[in-house]
Amino acid sequence: MSLGDTQSSKSPEVTTDPVCGMSVKLNAGKPSVEHDDKNFHFCSQGCANKFETDPEFYLTGGHKRRAETAPKAAQYTCPMHPEIIEDHPADCPLCGMALEPMGIPDDEPNPELVDFTKRFWISGLLSVPVVFIAMAPMIGINLSAWLPAQVLKSLELICATPVVLWAALPFFKRGWGSIVNKSPNMWTLIAIGVGTAYIYSVIATLLPDIFPVQFRTASGAVPVYFESAVVIVSLVFLGQILELKAREKTGAAIRSLIDLSPKMARRINANGKEREVPLANILPNDKLRVRPGESIPVDGIVIEGKSAIDESMLSGEAMPVDKGPRDRLIAGTVNKSGSLIMEAQKVGADTMLSQIIELVANAQRSRAPIQGLADKIASYFVPAVILCAILAFIAWSIFGPAPQFVFALLSTVSVLIIACPCALGLATPMSIMTATGRGALAGVLVQDATALEQLSKAEVVIMDKTGTLTEGKPVLNKIQVFNNMSEESALSLAAGLEMSSEHPLASAIIEKTTAAGYTPSEITDFDSVTGHGVTGMYKDEQLWLGNHRLMEEKNIDLQATVESVDAAIEEGHTVLYLAKNKEICALFFISDKIKANAAKLIQSLQEKNITLVMATGDNEGTAKLVADQLNIRDWHANLLPANKYELVKSWQSRGKIVAMAGDGVNDAPALAQADIGIAMGTGSDVSLNSAGITLLKGDLSALDRAINLSRATMANIKQNLVFAFGYNGICVPVAAGILYPFTETLLSPMIAATAMSLSSVSVIANALRLRRLKLDQ
Repeated sequence: MSLGDTQSSKSPEVTTDPVCGMSVKLNAGKPSVEHDDKNFHFCSQGCANKFETDPEFYLTGGHKRRAETAPKAAQYTCPMHPEIIEDHPADCPLCGMALEPMGIPDDEPNPELVDFTKRFWISGLLSVPVVFIAMAPMIGINLSAWLPAQVLKSLELICATPVVLWAALPFFKRGWGSIVNKSPNMWTLIAIGVGTAYIYSVIATLLPDIFPVQFRTASGAVPVYFESAVVIVSLVFLGQILELKAREKTGAAIRSLIDLSPKMARRINANGKEREVPLANILPNDKLRVRPGESIPVDGIVIEGKSAIDESMLSGEAMPVDKGPRDRLIAGTVNKSGSLIMEAQKVGADTMLSQIIELVANAQRSRAPIQGLADKIASYFVPAVILCAILAFIAWSIFGPAPQFVFALLSTVSVLIIACPCALGLATPMSIMTATGRGALAGVLVQDATALEQLSKAEVVIMDKTGTLTEGKPVLNKIQVFNNMSEESALSLAAGLEMSSEHPLASAIIEKTTAAGYTPSEITDFDSVTGHGVTGMYKDEQLWLGNHRLMEEKNIDLQATVESVDAAIEEGHTVLYLAKNKEICALFFISDKIKANAAKLIQSLQEKNITLVMATGDNEGTAKLVADQLNIRDWHANLLPANKYELVKSWQSRGKIVAMAGDGVNDAPALAQADIGIAMGTGSDVSLNSAGITLLKGDLSALDRAINLSRATMANIKQNLVFAFGYNGICVPVAAGILYPFTETLLSPMIAATAMSLSSVSVIANALRLRRLKLDQ
């Protein structure tokens, strides 16, 4: 028996699984794989498949070395209270919400979202007959002509009970938690409102005879309020589902970042053979081949080959960077042309891309949700309502006419029912939903309601340059010709050379040639010199088009160009040289074009007293050129993703509310950290997923419309809250019996419920006014 057959000195009957290390009995029907003329045996087909994918990784002990640096077990935190951290799934001790996993999210659905969605649909379906029975008389349908009133109430009870006693359990749990923790909020109102309406209605349905005449309608019936309970539950579930889905989108930003790295990498093994292996199997010092068009799998250095690398995910700059031996490579960047052999240095969580992912995750976790205005008001309103109900009960029990207890109970129930937070539940969602639709029509996609709220208070807007203030693609601005070369000839020759090139600068020359109506020259013997430029023949003349290094290699005299080139570089231009037969004949000055509406936007921001800061990964010359043209006084160049992230934090540390606008992967951490992330619709998936607001089609003027929308929406929400609490503020004292000395009547629970409904109608009508909002002001 060969060494491969034994794999162990234990016994000829037993071998060791090279993947998991378990003992495997031979001749027991277990899977085996042949590699290098040796048989290896496995405990399961899963281990066999892993081995077959990458035998060298397991035979050299790579899996053991990887296990030594494996990440820690997942931890869980509360989205409302980030300071709560547990090492297992649980409920938040402060608010009762389900804790969510920290770090990189998996593809599994949010269990709380799944649970709430199920509860919402069941609540909604059971609410339909309850609301229909309750509202039928108001629309002229006399159901009592077919069924007795007591039977109709019993049907309402049967439908409402699962909604309140099963579906609404999470709300009661949170409401109880708010009482225990002495932090009254919307959950307190919901629990009290739903509980009071349901308990009172159950007693009225099952024991109607115990109610005196004060509790009865003109027909002698005791009214019930099951519809109030079930409608509140259904509306709150709808709001919670929308919020959970919005939070789930934050994980999409991280998943988009992960997708930048290839799932597989081509490793060159010690025996010289190349194998496509899972990225997780790459370890430091491994040699990898990266072919044209592929993403760099890990951080490392070039050890062989030359190429142009698209590093826009880091710098935001569209111009590729030339790389050769000993140059640094970053995971997630793209190899545009030549083939490279690299040595892995940082893998897994140590790569710069992983650090960007961690920055995004940290920013999302550290940004504690802003307490809603409704909760702030509720923190005072709820204790006031409860106190009012208690005082009303005591006052009527002591000073009221006979029967004192009946009057006390009537006033207490009326107070609690009129405080039922139906309008409160609608105040914010109705305005947000209406504003979201209005924004979409104006090119503003609102992905996060909190971002819309925060944008109305933004004091600083940090903007990326490339793709945000500028078009994000190279444009040929100027041509300088030498040695009797005409501009037409220079463009025609350059366009002919670039017709076969895939370099981003090539498109700038070709577009300019086409726009001028010139015809590209017919070039033969075309060749691409990786990282330098292109060469070719026009008739019998040798042509070179490329950067300074290409000209130096060909010993072309550039003395006549020095002054022009230095000035152009200082102004932020990229310069291409065209030479013919060892003589320089033209310079092409290329830069990024400023968006047409950028200047107007900056003026509008200044009029709104908003500080504008430009942050770019591009060089100082280019940054200064754009800043000067747009009159931007505060600008920063040569910034990596972590630098932009720190720039946002530095402004926040001064107490400023910061909006960040960007379109690239390099902007993702800053977008996530900012109080408001604004993505250009033409940008990367990562920036879109990291932002709460997206400007569709990359329309920069839409930012001004977004600010106008946010301010109008917040004003509308405040008006809604006035309606929602105003009715209660007036009616609660009335329900408590303040008018009894003058009218000798109490506000019945039915009138209390009607007042509550009117507040909801006013909230809906006011929110719908946003549909007619003019945003271009």
